[in-house]
Amino acid sequence: MEVVQTRVDEVESKFGVKKSRTPAKLDYLQSATGLMLALFMWAHMILVSSILFGKDTMYEVSKLMEGKPFFGESYPILVTFTAILLATIFITHAAIAIRKFPGSFKQYTLYRAHMKRMKHSDTNLWFYQIFTGFVMFFLGSIHLFIIMTNSADIGPYASSDRIVSEWMAPLYLLLLLAVEFHGSIGLYRLSIKWGWFDGKDPKANRKKLKKFKWAITAFFMTLGLLSLAAYIKIGLEHKANYGEKYIPTSEIQGVIK
Repeated sequence: MEVVQTRVDEVESKFGVKKSRTPAKLDYLQSATGLMLALFMWAHMILVSSILFGKDTMYEVSKLMEGKPFFGESYPILVTFTAILLATIFITHAAIAIRKFPGSFKQYTLYRAHMKRMKHSDTNLWFYQIFTGFVMFFLGSIHLFIIMTNSADIGPYASSDRIVSEWMAPLYLLLLLAVEFHGSIGLYRLSIKWGWFDGKDPKANRKKLKKFKWAITAFFMTLGLLSLAAYIKIGLEHKANYGEKYIPTSEIQGVIK
């Protein structure tokens, strides 16, 4: 090891090249922000899917995110702050990751030729991650901006109205596809890159990890599509009363009593 370091020092001295830890630091930051975003999106999908258990359940989840169980009343500004924090992580991740994108059409064609020649599944996954990341940058930014500026309009009716009456269903469908593929591929590649689950037989564990990746993708994709369908159904039923806020069953019963 000392001999290698000595040779490196000699080359640096001869050619005037200085070592830089910046690429390694950026790579670490990209991995960290990617991990945070992927885990957040899984949690977000579970919260969003609360609509599958009924409007009241989704209403309670939305109030939980606004801090009502903790403070006694709702503070939508908490959702705004969360969206701003997420947007900051999102932009940081995208800004670092873009340095690895093909910088020109020539680089892109060279990579595509290399991909076809290699026929390597992990190489193909990297290309799909680039493509879905590009889609997410635009669609995700729109979604985050909407949440930042409409944090008080999250609920069974408000969210459904946005999807149906405000014609956001196509955007959310495309965003769902991009997020689920990008996130699961990203976590798989992170595991391989940092050797989190290598164990005693890295090759065999990589195969198991890839199967698990596709299982996770299928699970969250199904969950997302079912949730989107539920919001669309509610939005269509509520279209004539667009803009009306949802009143939970407990409050209606309290008024009747």
